[in-house]
Amino acid sequence: MNLFSPVTLGDLELPNRLVMAPLTRSRSGRDGVPGDDVVEYYRQRASMGLLVSEGTYPSHAGQGFVRQPGLVTAEQIAGWRRVTDAVHADGGRIIAQVMHAGRVTHPGNTGGREVVGPSAIAIDGMSRTYDGKHPYPVPHALATAELPGIIEEFTQGSRNAIAAGFDGIELHGANGYLLHEFLAPSANHRTDAYGGSPANRARFVIETVTAVAAAIGASRTWLRISPEHNVQGALETDPADTLATYQALADGIAPLGLAGLSVLHKDPAGHLVQHLRARFGGPIVLNTGFGTVTSLEDALAVAGNGWADAVVVGRPALANPDLVRRWRERLPLNEADHATFYTDGAKGYTDYPFWAN
Repeated sequence: MNLFSPVTLGDLELPNRLVMAPLTRSRSGRDGVPGDDVVEYYRQRASMGLLVSEGTYPSHAGQGFVRQPGLVTAEQIAGWRRVTDAVHADGGRIIAQVMHAGRVTHPGNTGGREVVGPSAIAIDGMSRTYDGKHPYPVPHALATAELPGIIEEFTQGSRNAIAAGFDGIELHGANGYLLHEFLAPSANHRTDAYGGSPANRARFVIETVTAVAAAIGASRTWLRISPEHNVQGALETDPADTLATYQALADGIAPLGLAGLSVLHKDPAGHLVQHLRARFGGPIVLNTGFGTVTSLEDALAVAGNGWADAVVVGRPALANPDLVRRWRERLPLNEADHATFYTDGAKGYTDYPFWAN
C-alpha cells in the first residue's frame, strides 16, 4: 500500500492516506465559535487526505477545555460552516470529532454545569479553567435513566456537524473522556447493565455509535479508541480484560458498516490492534504517536506493511500545513512550537510556513 495513493473510506474518496489527527488548539474563544484563525488553520491543511477537527463538545456540560469550539449553538454551527466551506473550496475533506469530556473537566469550563461520569470517581490532576487551575471534581455518577439523554447529546451534536457542512463525524471514545470512561474499569464501577463485565462496559459506547449512525448514516460515522493508552485516569492494565472489552466493542459495531475505526496505539502490528481490525471488518486508520511524534518512517511502515488503511498524524501536520508535499518529496519539516499549542491567536497556529519552492 502506498502512503500517497487514494483510498475510499465510507462516503469519502481520499487522494492520499494521511489523516490529520484531532488536535486541541483552544482558539475558539469563550463562546466556542470558530473564527477567522480557525478557518485559515484548517484551510491551510486541506491537502491532507482527511482532516479530523479538534474535539468539539455536543453539549455545554461536555466542554473540557478553555476556548474549545462547540457544536451546540447556531453561532457555533455557522462558525464551523465557514471552516468546512473553506476546506472544501481548497479540495479537502473534513470530519468533526464529537467529544464529551465526561469527568475530565470542571464547572469553571462548563458554565457551572455539573460534571458527569459513569461513576463518582475523580481523576488525579488539575483542570485548566478560565480562572486558573483547579482539582478535578468528583463527577455525578450518571443514573441508568440519564444515559439516553447523553446519547441524544452525541446524536444532536452529530446532526449539527452535518448541518455545519462536515463530511462526517468521529465519536471520541479515547484518551479518558466520557465514552472511554465507560470502557475503562478504573473509571467505571457501575453495577447496572453498563458496568462490570467487559461486554457491559462496552454497551454504552455501542449504543451511542449505533444511535449516531442511525441519525446521520453509518458511512459518515467514525469511532476513535485508544486501548491501553492509560491517560487521564482511564487505566486498562489487564491485557485479557482489555482485549475482551474492545472485542465486545468491535463485535457490537461491526454490523453497522461504519466509515472507519481510528485506533491510537503504539504497537500497530501487535495482536490487540490487528485482532480488533479483523473483528471490526471495516476500514482502520492508525495513530502510532502520542508520547512520541509520528515520523515519515513510522507512517511508511504502517502503509507498507498494510497494518491499516490510512495513517493518523498529529504534530507534523500541526507544524507543516503542506505535510503531504514535504513527506512525498522528502523535504525538511518545520518544528512544532509546544509553547503555542494551547494559546490564543495566530502565533504558532496559522504562521507555520509552506515550503517556499
